[in-house]
Amino acid sequence: MMDVSIIGTGAYVPDRIVSNAEVGAPAGVDDEWIWRKTAIRERRWAAPEQATSDLATAAARAALKSAGITAEQLSVIAVATSTPDRPQPPTAAYVQRNLNISGTAAFDVNAVCSGTVFALSAVGSVILRRGGYALVIGADVYSRILNPADRKTVILFGDGAGAMVLAPTTRGPLIRHVALHTFGELADLIQVPGGGSRTPLDQEALDAGRQYFTMDGREVRRFVVEQLPQLIKEFLHEAGVEPADISHFIPHQANGVMLDQVFPELAMPRATMHRTLTHYGNTGAASIPITLDAAARRGAFRPGELILLAGFGGGMAANFALVQW
Repeated sequence: MMDVSIIGTGAYVPDRIVSNAEVGAPAGVDDEWIWRKTAIRERRWAAPEQATSDLATAAARAALKSAGITAEQLSVIAVATSTPDRPQPPTAAYVQRNLNISGTAAFDVNAVCSGTVFALSAVGSVILRRGGYALVIGADVYSRILNPADRKTVILFGDGAGAMVLAPTTRGPLIRHVALHTFGELADLIQVPGGGSRTPLDQEALDAGRQYFTMDGREVRRFVVEQLPQLIKEFLHEAGVEPADISHFIPHQANGVMLDQVFPELAMPRATMHRTLTHYGNTGAASIPITLDAAARRGAFRPGELILLAGFGGGMAANFALVQW
């Protein structure tokens, strides 16, 4: 990946702001409880007429503008999402259509909240072989699959999309190293039980609420707290850098309290941890590119600084990308 750079970023969140009071009432919790458990104040939810592809397209257009290229110059579009417009076709096909282009390779990646780094790794290989530019989008509309009475999940999630344009060049922010991990023995910790070939959404499944997102929060936290520090240590060793070399840490925006617990264990004394979850919540696969774009647009990065992107989520999966700005 040393010959692939991020030449543009973009993001989009819906207009509707959903407060802790609004989301907490049906779940029987209040603003103070949600803030204490998550460090989230509010989140954005999509309008009824908005689908994942609409959010993804808006973020894509912002990233293309940032990169200074047109959609016609793209070789590949990858959308990381676990809340697609429909089970078929891929949401990326709708994004391609929305951008008024045809023939560009377009596909989805579903690795739940960690999908964007998986997608980034896949398209980086494509453009190194084929040339052109790649568009990587993380987009999710979790508000459509949340049980309003489940306080473990409904308080966490917001909707949004973030995008990156990649180019086969050594100029600009270089992707120096990527690592991908999945631990399938933990696959049931995060899931939507119904809607696939294992459990079709018949009336019995709907009555049982199997269409909703579920999570074993305690075990997910244990996975992150116990596994992430060691995996990051191994990743940085593979990349040939020391923890003290990292200037910026952009993790998946899962839960602010959990991130505050994990960050000191990473022993990166010079790193700034960037967060957007206070106002956007956990935006699934969109959280890393949204946070990267926010930091880039406020001028947080200086040339040569090292940025660590850290994704984790259902699967269970954990993945990392080292970017040299």
